[in-house]
Amino acid sequence: MRFFLYFCTLNCKYCKYTCLMSDIYSIVTSRQLSYEQKVVALAHAAEDTLSVLNVPETTRRYFEQGVICNLNEGNAPYRPRYIMPDYEKAVRQGVKFLQLEPPRDLDELLTFLQVLYRHVPSITTYPVFLGDIDRLIEPFIEGLSDDEVKRKLRNFFIYLDRTITDSFCHANLGPQATRAGRLILDVDRELEQAVPNLTLKYDPAVTPDEFAEKAIYTSLCVANPAICNDVLNSRTNDRYGISSCYNILPIAGGSYTLTRLVLPKLAAMTDDLHDFIERLLPDAMQCMADYMSERIRFIVEKSGFFESHFLATEGLVERDRFVAMFGLVGLAEAANHFAPEGKKYGSDPEADAIAEQIMQVIYDFSGRYECPYCEIAGHRLLLHAQVGIDSDHGITSGIRIPVGDEPESIYDHLRHSARFHRFIPTGCSDILPFDITGKQNPAAVLDIVKGAFKLGQKYVAFYASDSDLVRITGYLVKRSEIEKWNSGQAVLQNTTQLGAPTYASAHLANRKLRGV
Repeated sequence: MRFFLYFCTLNCKYCKYTCLMSDIYSIVTSRQLSYEQKVVALAHAAEDTLSVLNVPETTRRYFEQGVICNLNEGNAPYRPRYIMPDYEKAVRQGVKFLQLEPPRDLDELLTFLQVLYRHVPSITTYPVFLGDIDRLIEPFIEGLSDDEVKRKLRNFFIYLDRTITDSFCHANLGPQATRAGRLILDVDRELEQAVPNLTLKYDPAVTPDEFAEKAIYTSLCVANPAICNDVLNSRTNDRYGISSCYNILPIAGGSYTLTRLVLPKLAAMTDDLHDFIERLLPDAMQCMADYMSERIRFIVEKSGFFESHFLATEGLVERDRFVAMFGLVGLAEAANHFAPEGKKYGSDPEADAIAEQIMQVIYDFSGRYECPYCEIAGHRLLLHAQVGIDSDHGITSGIRIPVGDEPESIYDHLRHSARFHRFIPTGCSDILPFDITGKQNPAAVLDIVKGAFKLGQKYVAFYASDSDLVRITGYLVKRSEIEKWNSGQAVLQNTTQLGAPTYASAHLANRKLRGV
């Protein structure tokens, strides 16, 4: 079910009111939504009764046609979409608003974080970033045995999974190896939970092979952690974190907004590549960028978030460290639309050349457009390979190769990905399921990662063919939970509701299995 409103195609008050009442009734009578999920859905419906943004008619048409999508951000933005608090600063100084003193031992730290996480907002209403979790914990475990630490961490991670019921929630490890990081990997492997999503920041000059192999083995058991190219992503921002799916954003900042351009919907408006490149694409990008600027101005100038929220008033986030994420989805289908018959993105040079031409136009636009209140990005838009939503059918995430079209060779696949990752500074990834040979030889998988990162690949995620946990587009869902949702039962994590239809419609069970 879908409980959020898009721009009304009839643009009349009666129709909007009727849609709203229908949505609200569907929410309150749903048998598949938990109480908490109903409250969140009702809040979104209430927000969408407002009309506070200046949206020109041309932009509205692009929304109606599905070319531009605001990813359920609502009609009246009252907080940034993704918030990346400086948790290390919070631990050092405490949080006055929450009456939290700086913690003195591991028990106090874990309680401190549990309370703080509960009050960090985002588009999902849950925190999307939990910090460099191993670095936060490492100073507090001296003098404790491994068993003591793991027992405490196990309870902590169970708390996170059961209270942050949305797997668009991310914690980071590395690039340095730490005792805390190793113990976190052990606990994650034992618990097999969807929350939090984990990423290892990997730098071959800093991260020991032993630690990276342990992370990869854990990933091939429980689909967690993913591996991030720390060398390349540090060039975007030297103090970055990975949030939500795989969003690379400044710590003590975040992103005001993520709006996406649905390239196949735009490509369907013409069969002429020249017309697409010269007229349609620039017009749609201008409309989307102006819409994003309108959202940003409202957040900064009208919502009062940066004047009133304790994260801002206590210096845990800073307004000038927020960026704007210019999302795109379905590059493969757009390239295939214009390619010679039978030629496909990911395997044919002609289709790939068209895709690169499209990406270059988008990249150049993002570097020219002046975006308000985005100082840390030089007032420029930052591109993001958006993962997709449950209503996408026949549209591949970001810049990925469609399921079923993957090259036979994993090395060709990764070379292709690196070619397009270079355009994307705020998040792009590939997902590679492995057969049991990967779990048996994590050192060989690490060699693949090293080679891919040398080519320019920025982020890669793994899971095993026999794992209950799978990556849908960037987030984690359990196959067993998908079965429960499909049978009409309520489920704890609301991302299962998104993942279940996507897993089926995108044929994710048919991803090409890799071996070593």
